[in-house]
Amino acid sequence: MKINTKCVQGGYTPKNGEPRQIPIVQSTTFKYASSADMGKLFDLEADGYFYSRLQNPTNDLVAKKIAELEGGTAAMLTSSGQAATFYSVFNIASCGDHVVSSSSIYGGSYNLFAVTMRRMGIAFTFVSPDCTEEELHAAFRPNTKAVFGETIANPALTVLDIEKFARVAHAHGVPLIVDNTFATPINCRPFEWGADIVTHSTTKYMEGHGAALGGCIVDSGKFDWTKYPDKFPGLCKPDDSYHGVTYTERFGLSGAYINKATAQLMRDFGSVQAPQNAFYLNLGLESLHVRVKRHCENALAVARYLKNHPYVSWVQYPGLEGDKYYERAQKYLPDGSCGVVSFGVKGGRAAAEAFMGKLRVAAIETHVADAHTCCLHPASATHRQMTDAELAAAGVSPDLVRYSCGLEDAADLIADIEQAFG
Repeated sequence: MKINTKCVQGGYTPKNGEPRQIPIVQSTTFKYASSADMGKLFDLEADGYFYSRLQNPTNDLVAKKIAELEGGTAAMLTSSGQAATFYSVFNIASCGDHVVSSSSIYGGSYNLFAVTMRRMGIAFTFVSPDCTEEELHAAFRPNTKAVFGETIANPALTVLDIEKFARVAHAHGVPLIVDNTFATPINCRPFEWGADIVTHSTTKYMEGHGAALGGCIVDSGKFDWTKYPDKFPGLCKPDDSYHGVTYTERFGLSGAYINKATAQLMRDFGSVQAPQNAFYLNLGLESLHVRVKRHCENALAVARYLKNHPYVSWVQYPGLEGDKYYERAQKYLPDGSCGVVSFGVKGGRAAAEAFMGKLRVAAIETHVADAHTCCLHPASATHRQMTDAELAAAGVSPDLVRYSCGLEDAADLIADIEQAFG
C-alpha cells in the first residue's frame, strides 16, 4: 500500500463482524486459564498480554501502523515523546557508556542527555549538525553506543544530514537514532537514508489535535547487533531477569531491540501510553497525510511573507528558497518539511515577547505541531535552563520565535502577524 493508504488502513484489519475502528482495551490485566499459560508469557515463550504496564492490544495495533508508515519491523508506544527518547538510548547505553548527539535538538532532549542521563553515568558529546565527517569521527570513544539527531530540529529547524551521520555511526559499529517528529514519515523516512532507530513525540503531528500525550520508538530491524556482542551485551547475551533469554536469538534482528525495551524498560519504568490516548493517536494518523500537506503549505506562505518583513531580522524554514538548509531539505524532504517557522524579531527578547502578546489567532503555548496555530519564545520556555553558549550551539537565539502553523487559512495567519507587528 502507498503511505496515504497506510495512514488509514495500516496496523489493523478487522475480520467479519469485528469493530471497524481499533477497539480500546481499557483493562489493566488479562485472564488466563492456568498459571502455566501465564508463566509462558513471563518467560517470553508465548505472545500475549498479562499487564498493561508492559503491553496493551490497542497500543500494539497503533504501534504496528506507525512501524508500517516508517518502514520498520517493530515499534512500541510510550507515554510521551520524552519517554521514547529516553528509552531509545537507555535500551543500549548504561552507566559508563557514551553517546554522540547533534547539539541542535529539542531543549527537553538536551536536558535529558546533558543533565539527567549524565547523573546515570552516561556521557554525551554534542556536535554541530553541520560538522564535517572528520569532526564527527573525532567525537567517538571506545565506549560510544549510539548517535542521536533530529530530522528537523526543534526549534532551530536545522536539517540533519542523515546519510553522513549514519555512515559515521556504522563505521564505529553503533546505530543512528533519529527523532522524526517534525518531518513525520509523510515527509521523510529516515530508515531509507541509513538510520536504525526512529522516535516520535506522537503528541505532535501524528495525533494532531493537542488532545493526547504519547511517544513511539520504531526499529528498522537492519542493525546487526550480533556483530558487536561485547558492545551490546543486553541484546546479545543472556538476560538474567528473564531466565537467561538472549533477545537476538529469541526474536532475531527484527524484534530484539523492541522486545528488550518492552521486557526491561517498560516493565521497570512503566511509561506506557494509555489505551485511550492510543485510540486518539490512531484517529490522528488516519488524516496525517492530508494534514501535513496543509501544515507545510501554510508554513511556506508565512515564511515567504516574513522573509522581507521590516520587523523581522531573519527567517529559517527548510522549505524556503535560499534557506541555509534548503538544498539538504530538497534531498531528504522533497515533498515538504514541517509546519513550523522560526524567525527573529528585531529588538531581541523583549520585542519578541511583545509581538507574541499581540497575536490573536496564534496562541502562546508550549505545544507545537497541531491543528491550532501556536507560538513560543524558546529561550524563555523550552530552552530556559540552557546557558547562552548552549543556546547558541542549539541554534536558539534570544530573539527566536517558534511559530507553528496550524490548519487555518494562511491569509488569516499572515493578517494576524501583520497586526501584531503594528
